[in-house]
Amino acid sequence: MQYIGRVDRSLLSEQALTVIRRAIVAGELAPGTPVKDVELAARMGLSRTPVREALARLTDEGLIETKPHSYTRVTQLDSAAVRDAHAVVQSMHGLATRLAVPKITPRHLDAMRAANLRFATAVDASALEDAIACDDAFHDVLVRASENRAVAATIRRYTPLLHRAIYLYLGSPLGRDSAPMHERIIAACEAGDVAEAADLAERNWATLAALLREKC
Repeated sequence: MQYIGRVDRSLLSEQALTVIRRAIVAGELAPGTPVKDVELAARMGLSRTPVREALARLTDEGLIETKPHSYTRVTQLDSAAVRDAHAVVQSMHGLATRLAVPKITPRHLDAMRAANLRFATAVDASALEDAIACDDAFHDVLVRASENRAVAATIRRYTPLLHRAIYLYLGSPLGRDSAPMHERIIAACEAGDVAEAADLAERNWATLAALLREKC
């Protein structure tokens, strides 16, 4: 049996993407911080190529900005861009839920409950990066169940721009309201109540709007 073979470079790029994105979201790489692929590669023990690929993805997501031959840096928290992204993501999650509920199975419900339990535990422990990942996992169950690739692609495109604001939200008292709201979404899905589940999903995302008005 052969164990040694070529390592998929895309996996290294994804790893670099995850690490750098989390550093930006958590504020380790603060808005305006210059970013150099050589330094990041050395810190992560990677070559420059996957780091450059990760930075290109983050540029598409709006977390990194680049001016050729001048700078590459973490973007400022642009209030207008964040609010625009929030409006789109909120609406898309409502639509995803409407499409998903008729297709929900016990397996989906179990996945949502497990993700929400991990989410609540992470919020209680102030492990905010983990909480964001668990929140994404919870909502992703409905996105995948919707079986709508356009909705999924739109959510993937704009959610990273919200993660810095979500980090602030989950660290506030408002953040503790999300786990109970998730439970209500699960209950509505289990009951097959499309309108209620979709309304709750949008209201869950709407709670972020108050913080955006205050912080952005």
